[in-house]
Amino acid sequence: MSESGLQFIKDTDADKTEEVMWEGRFITAKRRGRWEYAGRSRGIRAAAIIAIDEDVDGAKHVILVSQYRVPLGQFCLEIPAGLVGDHAENAGEPATEAAARELEEETGYRAGTLEVLGEFYSSPGMVSECFTLLRARELTKVSEGGGISDENINVHRVALTDLARFVAEWRNAGHGVDVRIAMLLTPEYLGEN
Repeated sequence: MSESGLQFIKDTDADKTEEVMWEGRFITAKRRGRWEYAGRSRGIRAAAIIAIDEDVDGAKHVILVSQYRVPLGQFCLEIPAGLVGDHAENAGEPATEAAARELEEETGYRAGTLEVLGEFYSSPGMVSECFTLLRARELTKVSEGGGISDENINVHRVALTDLARFVAEWRNAGHGVDVRIAMLLTPEYLGEN
């Protein structure tokens, strides 16, 4: 029994051996008992960044990115994110380093401060990947962004007060929206508390 009084019962397949069904460069398909799921290969993790840019008058903007996502078959609006330790030269790097690098590559903004908000899971019934969520502040525009090689990332600087409309228009245009944007639509970020 937990401290909150809840009783936790493990799934009947929890202690079964994990089988690797297929492994690619970045993704591994796995099975444990009756459960099939995907995970990152080679222990790669991810870092996702809530990047808040503030004008001199105090108006707050969030930096978002969009790009065509082949698994969705459409463009998707997202917070900046990237892989931690995905290349030999980055092996063992902390999530904060990866986040700083990815933010600058994707958006062209450099963070003055990065705050770790914790580890999260985006779809725990299907994917074992966790990501470190960070908040970036004191942003400085240092380049146009857009990612590396052929990532073709578009950068959007959106006023937090206009975010709900922006997301609705994006969705109405037939594009995807990353679930992590939902947290930006809360009263804390929209300045309603």
